Parts: sequence; structure tokens; C-alpha cells
Amino acid sequence: MTLDNSAANPALRAIVVGTGFGCRIQVPALRAAGFDVVGLVGTDRARTSARAAINQVPNSFTDLTEAIAHTGAGTVAIAAPPYEHSALSLDALALGCHVLCEKPFVTSVGEAQTLLDAAVTAGKVHMLGHEFRFVPQRALVARAIAQGLIGEPRFASLVGFGGYVRDFASDLPRWWFDPAMGGGWLGASGSHIIDQIRTEIGEFASVSADLTKVCDAAERIEDSFVVRFRLVNGVSGIMQQTSGALGPATGLYRVAGTKGTLWTEGEAVWLANMEGARELTVPADLALPTVTEPLLDPRHESTEWQFLTSHEIAPYTRLCEVLRARIEGKCSPSPAAPATFADGLACMKVIDAIRESAKKRRTPRHHKLN
Repeated sequence: MTLDNSAANPALRAIVVGTGFGCRIQVPALRAAGFDVVGLVGTDRARTSARAAINQVPNSFTDLTEAIAHTGAGTVAIAAPPYEHSALSLDALALGCHVLCEKPFVTSVGEAQTLLDAAVTAGKVHMLGHEFRFVPQRALVARAIAQGLIGEPRFASLVGFGGYVRDFASDLPRWWFDPAMGGGWLGASGSHIIDQIRTEIGEFASVSADLTKVCDAAERIEDSFVVRFRLVNGVSGIMQQTSGALGPATGLYRVAGTKGTLWTEGEAVWLANMEGARELTVPADLALPTVTEPLLDPRHESTEWQFLTSHEIAPYTRLCEVLRARIEGKCSPSPAAPATFADGLACMKVIDAIRESAKKRRTPRHHKLN
């Protein structure tokens, strides 16, 4: 693998915390963006050492403070379980590091506010792993709405059927099934949809929600959600998704406004207005990089990693390129804005509201029909 000379900059020496997603996506994406990944942090010393060696990371640790002190790293990418994000991010910021934290951000609004305050006080770059902001189709929809191509947005539907939890339950880590650790499909996937709505359509004003499960493998946590929402700008809509369904995956994304409707079909974005329907062309400035960084970990041969990596690696590489540009004070390689800890706080407010609404609806009063 080749790194440019700027990787000698201590700020571009990176520590990755987490040996699952960290090895699958963060290590190759950071390298492709020009970072020098100098250490891997995990909970099991022997396993972390082995995974560091496989991924050609020169150092392995079980303590982040030790890792930063030993390597002189200036950037920390966190892919540990959500309940550990707060303490790890605070440690990294206190030691003068820029932080890229995975989603779901933390486990409560209070933790999110504390992290945002700490990052602002430290004066460090702080970003979240909402890499799908950089997917060309999503960025194009956001631009089209901002340009007024559908007039004022009024109605939105984001619906998805998939079988991720059913298909890969045995490979998911223990924390995923523990609500106290930040597990569940609402945080895992719903956080991306909340971010999508916020960046493309508008800010949330209210929600009414159900959290449920379709597949028994979900145990004590939801694998599905249904959320009726209203946005500050008056848009009404629904976001619902299941990861426990049998059959082929399918989805629907449509936004209707006063002058037109936008929707996606596969990788195509369509616009309908009074002149008819047409496919929108993705402009060159929204294109993703071609990732040539070798994927060294043998786990990439598994069905799960192949499925996930195909969706994540290119947009995450763009995310890391934007991270680098912000650290170096240079122009961003993308017109799409990255998610920061401020976005993490906004998302946690929505997640907390959804959970509170779902709790209240566990014993609903039903109006009987005659």
C-alpha cells in the first residue's frame, strides 16, 4: 500500500478502536484517504494482535491512552460498541486528538451533549460515521430539494424490507442485542435514516413510533421500527424498516412537494413534475472515489463482509477524505457536508423521542369500530 508524504504529519497518524467494523471499513478507508494507521485497539490482547498483523497495522493495544502515547497519533477512529463511544471520545479529545466516531453516536442525549461540548472546547475536528451522506444518489436528492425542484416538500415515505438480522444473527456481536449497550435496529440503521431525513428534507418536530421484532433472533431488542413523523417545515411522513424479513430486500423512498416528486429506483434518481418524469444525472462533483486499497482481512471472504463492504467502503473513503481535508484546513473533496457531533446530538434527540413514544404505545388505547 502507498501513503503520500503528508502521512508523516502526526495529525494524520490514526488509531482505530474496534476490530470488527474497524478492520472491515475504517482501516482501508483511512489508508485510501492518506492516513497512516499506526495502531489497532481491541478488548482481547491476543485477538487484537492477530487482527493487527493480518491488516498490516504495526501496533496493537487494549488501552487507547497507551496507544496514543506510544504512537503519537493525532486522529482516533472509534468503532467500538456504542456504550463505549462517550468515554473513548472524551479520552481522545483530552489527549489532543481529532475524532471520527461511528454511529449510533452514544446511548443518550446527555452523553451526546457532553461530547459535543468537549469537542468544541478542545477545538478538534469531530465527525460521525454517516458515510451515506456521500452516496451520489442521496447527495443528488438533497441538492434537488435544496434547489427547489419539487417546490416545498410536503410528504415523504422511507420504507425498507430486509433480512440482515435474520441472515447474520450468529455473526453479530453480543452488544447488538443488548439495549443498555446501544444495540438494536433503530440505532444501527434508523440513525442513518434519521440523518437522511434531516439532511435532505428537514428537521424533526414530532414522532409517533412503534419498535417491534419480526425475527426471533432479535431476542430482547427490536429488529424493526415504524415511525410517523412531522418535520419543522410541515412535512409529514413515515420511516419504517425491518431487518428480520424473509424474501428479497426491497425499499421505497419518495418525497412529494408542491411542484414535483423525487424518488429513487436502484441507483437512479427520478423527478416528476408538470412536464413529465425524467431521470436526474449524477454530476461529477458527487461521484465517489474508486477504492484500490487492498482488503487484507480474510473475513472479507465471508458473505456478511462482502455484502456490507460493497455498500460502505467507497462512501466511507470519501468521509475519511473529508476528515483529512478538515484536519489540514483544505477545501473539501465533496460538496456534501459531513456529520459532526452536533448532528449526533440532533439524531440522539430523535432516537430518544422515538423510544419514549414506543414505550408509551406498548399499552395503547384502541378505538373500537362498530
